[in-house]
Amino acid sequence: MHCPFCSDDDTKVIDSRLVTDGAQVRRRRECLSCKERFTTYEQAELVMPRVIKQNGSREPFNEDKLRAGFLRALEKRPVSVELIEAEISHIKQKLRATGEREVNSRVLGELVMDSLKELDKVAYVRFASVYRSFEDIAEFQAAIERLQAEPERKLATDSSSADSDA
Repeated sequence: MHCPFCSDDDTKVIDSRLVTDGAQVRRRRECLSCKERFTTYEQAELVMPRVIKQNGSREPFNEDKLRAGFLRALEKRPVSVELIEAEISHIKQKLRATGEREVNSRVLGELVMDSLKELDKVAYVRFASVYRSFEDIAEFQAAIERLQAEPERKLATDSSSADSDA
């Protein structure tokens, strides 16, 4: 690390502390040449995969676009900002966990839809209508019927397992 005062490259770390929930390390350094002290912050650079768009073009992953999609779908819905941010972090973690350098935009869209389905059913239908380019009311109806059928299947399996435990 170069000293910001004299540009010498011989510095030593005096103190290190974790900050921001352990995502960053704050280091207090001292230049061995001019004896000035300064602070640096270090955090892991986690590389997100590039997104392959439907037209074949590639672009860097853009967290702001992901957040905007969530916020548009969840507009005027009773979902906290904390839950939205947690889902965004969860999606980013899943993308990094693939280990791939590139990911198809379809994969990203499906991850968003899965998250919205858990957060808010109305937001899920909103997003799905744009994402899947619904053409008419029948497609909305089919999506809503699939959504309504899902909890019934889950409840049926939950009650049958509860009966077998008794």
